[in-house]
Amino acid sequence: MPTDAEHPVVHGELAELRRRLDVAHARVEGGLALLNHRTEETAKEVEELSSRVVTLEHARWPLPSVAALTAVGALVVAVWQALGR
Repeated sequence: MPTDAEHPVVHGELAELRRRLDVAHARVEGGLALLNHRTEETAKEVEELSSRVVTLEHARWPLPSVAALTAVGALVVAVWQALGR
């Protein structure tokens, strides 16, 4: 059984352990808060990029349709030239 002389040492060690635990807990909470903030910012950036991609997709030229119209136009010109001569 511990004597009374050992109690101040044990209390001091417990206080040091508690302080270290509090510091570690605060660091973990800070890290989690930072990760949460970064996750929110990344989600916002992904949403913005997604909307930009959708806008670009709607604004692009429909290349297959343009190619088909060009082919039909070339065919009409070829037929017109063949019949016109």
